[in-house]
Amino acid sequence: MTEFEWQDYALETQAIRAGQRRTTEDEHSIPIFATSSYVFDSAEQASLRFTGKQPGNIYSRFTNPTVSAFQERLAALEQGERCVAFASGMAAIMAVGMALLKAGDHVVCSRSVFGNTVLLFQNYFGKFGVESDFVDLTDPSAWEAAIKPNTRFLFLETPSNPLIEIADIQALADIAHCHGCLLIVDNVFCTPALQKPLTLGADLVVQSTTKYIDGHGRCVGGAVIGSAELIDKEIYPYLRTGGATMSPFHAWVFLSGLETLALRMQAHCDNAFQLAKWLEQQPSVAKVHYPGLASHPQHALAKRQQGHFGAVVSFELTGGQGHAWRLIDSTKLLSITANLGDVKTTITHPATTTHGRLSAQARAQAGIKDSLVRISVGLEHLDDIKADLLRGL
Repeated sequence: MTEFEWQDYALETQAIRAGQRRTTEDEHSIPIFATSSYVFDSAEQASLRFTGKQPGNIYSRFTNPTVSAFQERLAALEQGERCVAFASGMAAIMAVGMALLKAGDHVVCSRSVFGNTVLLFQNYFGKFGVESDFVDLTDPSAWEAAIKPNTRFLFLETPSNPLIEIADIQALADIAHCHGCLLIVDNVFCTPALQKPLTLGADLVVQSTTKYIDGHGRCVGGAVIGSAELIDKEIYPYLRTGGATMSPFHAWVFLSGLETLALRMQAHCDNAFQLAKWLEQQPSVAKVHYPGLASHPQHALAKRQQGHFGAVVSFELTGGQGHAWRLIDSTKLLSITANLGDVKTTITHPATTTHGRLSAQARAQAGIKDSLVRISVGLEHLDDIKADLLRGL
């Protein structure tokens, strides 16, 4: 089947079948093409391949059958026309900036993105004459007010990390397009199993495939998905030159992860929803951040925009950093790690890990308190997760 015919199938089917092209060996599973280069039939064919006049593999920095299968499958799931895979989620965001920005351009970004994303825009793109302003994720008027004549794109992550705030993707897409800007959405927390930003008006979607797409904490990768025009004209040429390439082995692992994505996300979300409701009843918990709760300010938006409420729960304790650290250190089952999206439940202190390189002022503006704890809820039995947390609660 062609890549576009897969749009007629459900996500669960796409995640298992899309992207595979069997070789003459008639394999049932997609193979790992562990090769750096490819052999041409003739000098003429090599010339045609290199000039783009004939399709086909050239060099595994930018064309590899295993990686191509993963790209096609993820594009189908996100309902995009094209996908380009990268060596990490941050490499994917870097590619977006390098491909789309030039000196003198301006970016509007949410304050509530991953800490390294803030630093990438501020410290690195800033060195080359790109200006960035950071705004409240949930306030469309703040986004519109921050747009300038030289604004190239709006960048956001929804749900946000670590406060699980929800942005109205459709509203921000309308604002961006009204001003001639692109909207770029980091969809790492939801994945296409729960949310499809392209169908809500986003121009590009960024994924850290390290997280739920792998689902087992094994490999690092990233991807950018969007229209054929944007991907082929802007993003793919940067990969070909810049070389932040996803390895065939990692692509093969991610292909396997996609096959169970829908099932895993449902189970993750069910566990997280129940854990969030339980945490709200604990006397040492001051506040729970989870969009499935009626107390969450964007609860109605999350119900409308997402297929479920996600697998990450964060909460504030009645004490400060000392209380948060004591809770984390008291766990025996949960993994103390800043990674998320694993079948194993992980717990971390955002103010001193994922967002520790930000200034205290920047953390305060983003609402990241010293008492905040973030849990990526895994697939262990919920009673065991609760019992482990009770050691410190």
